[in-house]
Amino acid sequence: MTTGESHGKAAIAVVEGMPSGLHLPPASIDIDLERRQGGYGRGGRMKIEKDRVEVLSGIRGAVTLGSPITLQVTNRDWANWIEAMDSEACSTGPRAKPVTRPRPGHADLSGGLKYSFTDLRNILERSSARETAARVAAGAVAKRLLDQFGINVYSWVTEVGGVKWAASHGATPEALFKSAESSALRCPGKSSTDRMKKSVRDAKAAGDSIGGVFKVAATGVPPGLGSYVQWDRKLNARLSYALASVQAIKGVEVGMGFECGSLPGSKVHDEIYYSRKSVGKGGTVYWPQAPRFYRKTNNAGGIEGGMSNGEVIVLSAVMKPIPTLYKPLRSVDIKSKRPFEASVERSDTCAVPAAAVVGEAVVALELAAAFLDKFGGDSIEEIERNYRGYLKQIAGY
Repeated sequence: MTTGESHGKAAIAVVEGMPSGLHLPPASIDIDLERRQGGYGRGGRMKIEKDRVEVLSGIRGAVTLGSPITLQVTNRDWANWIEAMDSEACSTGPRAKPVTRPRPGHADLSGGLKYSFTDLRNILERSSARETAARVAAGAVAKRLLDQFGINVYSWVTEVGGVKWAASHGATPEALFKSAESSALRCPGKSSTDRMKKSVRDAKAAGDSIGGVFKVAATGVPPGLGSYVQWDRKLNARLSYALASVQAIKGVEVGMGFECGSLPGSKVHDEIYYSRKSVGKGGTVYWPQAPRFYRKTNNAGGIEGGMSNGEVIVLSAVMKPIPTLYKPLRSVDIKSKRPFEASVERSDTCAVPAAAVVGEAVVALELAAAFLDKFGGDSIEEIERNYRGYLKQIAGY
């Protein structure tokens, strides 16, 4: 669960269900918080904030206790908004003036109608993507649990503003991630990054914004996470739900995704093989291991029948352009009912690189939940026994 407003005192996450005994230094959470703030095309807010986590509960001596973990990321911009965001009494200062002009593409109007607010600040503060700072902090906790069992979650950007990256066939998710981390737009290709940067500059000069596409890949995932027995337990559904919950995400693909609709089954489904030796490189002491079933292709994106199949889980998500624009768009004042042209002073031009980091976080959270559903215990040691017993079982299948 997360809480907090964009210009409130802090963004907060409460993570429940983490086992005891997991080594989790707060500095490991700060790494992802810093990554979320980066990327070419970000706006003025990122110049104000310097996100760092404060652990309020659930961790002692850098080790989890098994109790709920509370994570707080302070908003530095709160100092500039006290007059408008104080919990007791808002002043009559300029920033406390009621917001009555809904922005196209935002939650403003729908939220005002739903919750019966005539001051749309009550909507925009919570619906803001600033909330993702809390989810990235929580996702870093989930990543640490997954890493304990040889599972890693990576992301990279494949398209910005219509400029597509030419995929490197045969490159591992680890290698693509490493290349993306040195790119201003988190794209593995240098020439593609340069063209994407130009697209961002052109959009900013025009007072516009642009979106894009990113991939999230999870390696080391064993077969059997998720379930086919009920619709809401299917792993592809859970992961799609998680990605679609991120602000501005408008579509999610698993593996080959929408391309499946234009191809015959013979070119879509992944043939199954068996080997008594480990398949591929980079295997951990957990998964993959020999002997095992494997596939030479991965069009399914690591999920079949609502369950992980032992291959790399591959997901894609598309982010719409940021709806807060320098370029005026028409709307209607909810109080006067008169038309107006919306405009702003501060906004991102492109936030796709940041969205990719958030995508890692929400995928990690859902994978960790699915992992604990199957192998859960109160301590890391208990989960370790459960997991190793399962791997031994499937090795003899």
